[in-house]
Amino acid sequence: MTVSANQKIKLTSFSHGGGCGCKIAPGILAEILKNSNGFPVPKELMVGIETADDAAVYRLNDEQALIATTDFFMPIVDDPYDFGRIAATNAISDVYAMGGTPIMALALVGMPIHKLPIEMIGQIIRGGESVCAKAGIPIAGGHTIDSVEPIYGLVVLGLVHPSKVKRNADALAGDILILGKPLGVGIMSAALKNGALDAESYAAMIANTTQLNKPGQTLSGLPEVHAMTDVTGFGLLGHLLELARGSGLHAKLHMSHIPFLPGVQQLAENGFVTGASDRNWAAYGHDVSLADVITPTQKMLLTDPQTSGGLLVSCAREAVEKVLALFASEGFLHAAVIGEMSVGATGIEVSA
Repeated sequence: MTVSANQKIKLTSFSHGGGCGCKIAPGILAEILKNSNGFPVPKELMVGIETADDAAVYRLNDEQALIATTDFFMPIVDDPYDFGRIAATNAISDVYAMGGTPIMALALVGMPIHKLPIEMIGQIIRGGESVCAKAGIPIAGGHTIDSVEPIYGLVVLGLVHPSKVKRNADALAGDILILGKPLGVGIMSAALKNGALDAESYAAMIANTTQLNKPGQTLSGLPEVHAMTDVTGFGLLGHLLELARGSGLHAKLHMSHIPFLPGVQQLAENGFVTGASDRNWAAYGHDVSLADVITPTQKMLLTDPQTSGGLLVSCAREAVEKVLALFASEGFLHAAVIGEMSVGATGIEVSA
């Protein structure tokens, strides 16, 4: 059967979950992996699976380490070109989160060939290519399959000096937490799927999810920046908890300091939340202490799965202004101080 290019098709209608909300919930993932067999780890492997970091890092020599990562998901938006752009931006982000510079990508493409027009599939791929061009890297190959749901993403390779790798497990007590992008992508995607997202909000969502986390390259050169990750499918709390666990520290968040995309809090109040928010909380809520004034809606905002979310930086207090200025110079105008790290029980405390 051939599908007409003129036929009105909603990409999100093919996916049971969109963007990083497709991720297997952290609790289920831990259960799946708990009986995985260990294997000898070469001394050159600087970062593996130990702390659920953003990418693997393999030391090549005294001057270079190779960063390797992959990310792919089902549509979070209906526009095929935007879907390709978001997926590519999200995949490349993991290299920046390790402090690296991307060098090339491979495309991962799974499409229901008999349900989507060839032209639409081409637009998805071109969207990804446009982002790779902005990042200055080629798509050097890839793999395609005929699948039930549309799937697109990238394998991305990057380079970093071994001394400048920024893991998610090296935060220090006294560090300040800075978030590079506002939250709310999962909530906006839920509203979009239900026809409740206006054009202005959609534009804000696309601008947020297609902004490359390039500041990570420069942040890697700052010794005052101790740890870094990016916020994606497990929500702000989930990825901060990985940082706290890896560093053996206590994290404190200030709810009033956290930036959100415009209109997101009202959308959440109106019930536009994803199932992934509840799954995230079920997986790690026992390690999070919420102040009595934190509302159920605010809890949903903190567990909201982000697609192509912002960098979460743990840095020395004296470097805060330098880090914020760096974000601003790269066009990240909503970067904000949201909390701090301290000695104490491993976990997160959220205050007003």
